[in-house]
Amino acid sequence: YDMICRADTIGVFQIESRAQMSMLPRLRPRAFYDLVIEVAIVRPGPIQGDMVHPYLRRRQGLEQVRYPSKELEEVLGKTLGVPLFQEQAMKIAIVAAGFTPSEADKLRRAMATFKRVGTIHTFRIKMIEGMAARGYDRAFAERCFAQIEGFGTYGFPESHAASFALLVYASCWFKCRYPDVFACALLNSQPMGFYAPAQIVRDAREHGTCVREVDVNESDWDCTLENAQGHERRIVRRHGEQAPHIRANHAVRLGFRMISGVRESDMRKLVELRGRGYDSVRDVWLRTGLSPAVLEKLSGADAFRSIGLDRRQALWAVRGLNRAGDKDDLALWRHVSLNEIEPDAHLPSMPLGEHVVEDYRSLSLSLKAHPVSFLRNILAQRRFVRSADLACLKGKKPRITIAGLVLVRQRPGSARGVVFMTLEDEAGVANAIIWPDVFEANRAIVIGARFVAITGWVQNEAGVVHVVAEKLEDLSSMLGLLSMQGGNLSSLARADEVRRPQTRDPREVGNMREPVAVMPKGRNFH
Repeated sequence: YDMICRADTIGVFQIESRAQMSMLPRLRPRAFYDLVIEVAIVRPGPIQGDMVHPYLRRRQGLEQVRYPSKELEEVLGKTLGVPLFQEQAMKIAIVAAGFTPSEADKLRRAMATFKRVGTIHTFRIKMIEGMAARGYDRAFAERCFAQIEGFGTYGFPESHAASFALLVYASCWFKCRYPDVFACALLNSQPMGFYAPAQIVRDAREHGTCVREVDVNESDWDCTLENAQGHERRIVRRHGEQAPHIRANHAVRLGFRMISGVRESDMRKLVELRGRGYDSVRDVWLRTGLSPAVLEKLSGADAFRSIGLDRRQALWAVRGLNRAGDKDDLALWRHVSLNEIEPDAHLPSMPLGEHVVEDYRSLSLSLKAHPVSFLRNILAQRRFVRSADLACLKGKKPRITIAGLVLVRQRPGSARGVVFMTLEDEAGVANAIIWPDVFEANRAIVIGARFVAITGWVQNEAGVVHVVAEKLEDLSSMLGLLSMQGGNLSSLARADEVRRPQTRDPREVGNMREPVAVMPKGRNFH
């Protein structure tokens, strides 16, 4: 529950969305029924019915809980006088408005139908007049029906919320105690959830889990667990409270399923014929009969490190294989020792930034470095703030600029045009609120940019930190610098030139644009 209260819930069923993560530190679940309420309250129905803030105020002791009658206290006692579930709405209709059970069931059916085609409005007069006739204040009756009417935009039955809450608790139990098992299972279940594999891997590493690269001698098709002996667990400071409870003792080995464009049948064949291991690219080729095109995919994923080859050296070795494709050609090589080493070639070393770009091209993530880390010197010169530093800022509504890769864009129907954007830099994630007028002024950037700078003021409520956007800037072109540099970039000049590429050699401009295309586009939700 401590983990849930600090919204450490990436990958957790139902409570990993931005809205749920914003609610968790406010509601602060401490018991199972709190999770039932958490699941139900972040829904269009309770939001549209103005149930969320009254419940939070009462839970936090900012508003006194009052019940207009003993009957309604019995119905609404567990939810502090606020109707959050469809069953409660039915009971209110029966005990306070004189509905028969049959009529209450018709009300339930109306609540279960979306507002645009629903009939819940037809119960308004009967509900309000029935409550007024039984001595309830008319204003209270109207407010009560308005809350119930909100269910027409989607609300939960209590039984449904309880079933979901059980899965929430089970998922959180695994994430808290066995983050290695949890991350491995999530990666093998993709695509699913709000977050891409890169964020699942980052989160696992922040919780002390060792994650290892894809390798021809170590990986299976699925991601697997390996002995983590010799790995020193490093838990990011913000998750430090969890350290005594973590029982994980495995490393996660990324599987071949992570590589874009490879077939499961080919990779299972590679694993089946591996024996005690491969000792060269040619060895893999001869034993498996896989085409050079498949081996190029493996070299592109940097999967030959265990035989001493980085991706460039491995690609050189693959390109040197006989390409005729005839089975007789393979037979000609049977006499070659499997221990033969690939011919030496003095290839220029690949810059680390280019390795990261190629990792994203093949795997959609990199274990070597975060793309934004290479640009931090430039961002620091412009006084951009790292995501991890937002919570430490002092002063009333400090105005700052952050920058990061776009992970998630959300524009819920219940948010009246507000867009919620999640950015990631090398230090973590930052969440931004983009009001409709700001969105319209920056529509192309919000929808299409992959690397964004957001200027605005910091909102910190109950430990929930957002940047309320005032201005956005598309920095995607800066990502093109990654393939040209191996270390941190230290000058603004090159970044300025990226914005005016016509002044550069066309071939170089093409090389700089290309890394932008392989960076994540971000996931969109409504």
